[in-house]
Amino acid sequence: MTPPAIAPASWDDTDAAALRTAQRAELDARYGSDDHEPGTPPSAGDITVFLVARDADTGTAVGCGGLRDLGNGAAEIKRMYVVPERRGTGVAVAILRALEAQARDRGVHSLLLETGTEQPDAMRFYEREGYERIPNFGPYAGSEISVCYARSL
Repeated sequence: MTPPAIAPASWDDTDAAALRTAQRAELDARYGSDDHEPGTPPSAGDITVFLVARDADTGTAVGCGGLRDLGNGAAEIKRMYVVPERRGTGVAVAILRALEAQARDRGVHSLLLETGTEQPDAMRFYEREGYERIPNFGPYAGSEISVCYARSL
C-alpha cells in the first residue's frame, strides 16, 4: 500500500473536522458517554499544527493529528486518529512521525500525550513507538480514565 500523503490543514478544514467528529463518536461509544476528556478540548486557538493524512491514490482523508504547545519546549499530541479501515497499514506511524518532525522544527524537545483506559490499542501503539508511560499531567492528573505518555525528541 502506498504511504499516505500528509500535509498541514486548518483546524476548520472540512476533512479535518469530519475526522475529529468520527474520533469523538468512536470514543463516546468506547466510554459509554461524551464525558471522557479532562481539561480544555483543543481548538483552532491552541493547536499550533494540524495534519491530515490522505490516501495517496484517492485523496480521501484517512487520519489526523495535532500539536498543542505546552511551553518550555514541550507539546501535547492531540486528536490523533486513523479511520478504522486503515488501521494497521502504517498511517498512524506516518502521522506520528510527521507530528514529531513538526515538533522538532518548532523547537519542541518533549512530546506528551493522553489516551485512555478504554483505548488499549492506542496504548500499545504509543509504547511500540517509543513513548513511555508517565504520571498523569496537567488536566489529566487525578483522572481515573486517563493514561499519559511522553517521549524526548
